[in-house]
Amino acid sequence: MKLKLIDYGYKKAPERAHHNDSGADVFAVSDVVLEPRTTTKVGIGLGVELPDGYDIVMHCKSGMSSKGIFSSNAPIDAGYTGEIHAVLYNATDEPVLIKEGEKISQMVVRPVIYADYVTELNDNRGAGGFGSTGK
Repeated sequence: MKLKLIDYGYKKAPERAHHNDSGADVFAVSDVVLEPRTTTKVGIGLGVELPDGYDIVMHCKSGMSSKGIFSSNAPIDAGYTGEIHAVLYNATDEPVLIKEGEKISQMVVRPVIYADYVTELNDNRGAGGFGSTGK
């Protein structure tokens, strides 16, 4: 699948380290300080035109998560064409400097199944409550 990138000032296009990686690394477009125990939106300078039936999730980089920096996994819907951001949480007690051009997240494109939601269920299987079958 080829996706059209929308330029919001990106310095480097997403790239995979290996051809079969599920995620493509994305890069910070400017220096940003992640304050301790806070969430910060970090621009990656691009948007994407996704076809219907797909979304994007920004996943953590393993090296960053091992240092206490986590990426939100909120989905980016096919209809959104604005700038995508990595939403990063600094779980440490120290400020962390993200430098321009640094890999900050992995962008994963996923297929989506559109569910039809019903308002009634016809069985009592769930009557015991969430987690009721585990001991």
